[in-house]
Amino acid sequence: MLQDDFGRILREHGLKKTKQRVLVLEALSSCGDKHLTAEEIYEIVKAEFPEIGLATVYRTIQLLLELNLVESVQLGDGYARYEIGKINERKAHRHHHLICLECGKVISFRDDLLDELEKRIKESVSFQVINHEVKLYGYCETCLEQKRRIEEEGTCTAFGGAS
Repeated sequence: MLQDDFGRILREHGLKKTKQRVLVLEALSSCGDKHLTAEEIYEIVKAEFPEIGLATVYRTIQLLLELNLVESVQLGDGYARYEIGKINERKAHRHHHLICLECGKVISFRDDLLDELEKRIKESVSFQVINHEVKLYGYCETCLEQKRRIEEEGTCTAFGGAS
């Protein structure tokens, strides 16, 4: 299904469906919610197609961005990361990201709770929002549990003895 839709979109733009383009798109789609750098995409594609160059991967990513098939995400770690876009719903809002400040884990959050805000903005100031990106920073479940355990251990052994 992904390849059929991809082929159709490329044809609509007068572009060829090349093996390199398909492999880059498949690398992104096979990684689910993982947000890959261009270098990580390159390593995945290179395993199946050793002749590919990093420059080809960068050009392919740029093309996929222009076609709105891939989205670029900045998660505050200094890298541009990429994720598969909505091939069938290319005008849909992005999902949001929850970023753990302790371990760096990124969790995708797909509920769009800003529809009402966008509606109010349009009504009050005649501004049509077409997209938005929300990043929420905090602590994932695993890191919260580790912090809780450390705090509990600290209260029992505080000041070098048992309480």
